[in-house]
Amino acid sequence: QVQLVESGGGLVQAGGSLRLSCTASGRTFTNYATGWFRQAPGKEREFVAAINWNSGTTYYADSVKGRFTSSRDSAKNTVYLQMDSLKPEDTAVYYCAVRWFTISSRSYEYQNWGQGTQVTVSS
Repeated sequence: QVQLVESGGGLVQAGGSLRLSCTASGRTFTNYATGWFRQAPGKEREFVAAINWNSGTTYYADSVKGRFTSSRDSAKNTVYLQMDSLKPEDTAVYYCAVRWFTISSRSYEYQNWGQGTQVTVSS
């Protein structure tokens, strides 16, 4: 129903930055909450951050708090995840997902997912 596409991943050295983008096709993010999740090799999917589109309210996992920032741009219909001070342990495939209104850290509560974008942080 909602097609999401993540972009902006790549290879970066430790301490560097990347900005991930999440766009929705044929629909705005109005009334949705967008979650960011990641999955590293051999590990389960992990909550990273979430943002409520209408209010701009954000929530972050402790592991990224102070380093990652989620935001939105209504003119571009895009949700961003700015990642600063990247660490090798941040290496993972990053996904955006949406659910109705309320921010959640539970992956199963998100109904629509993007294809993921690879983030690799070298030492």
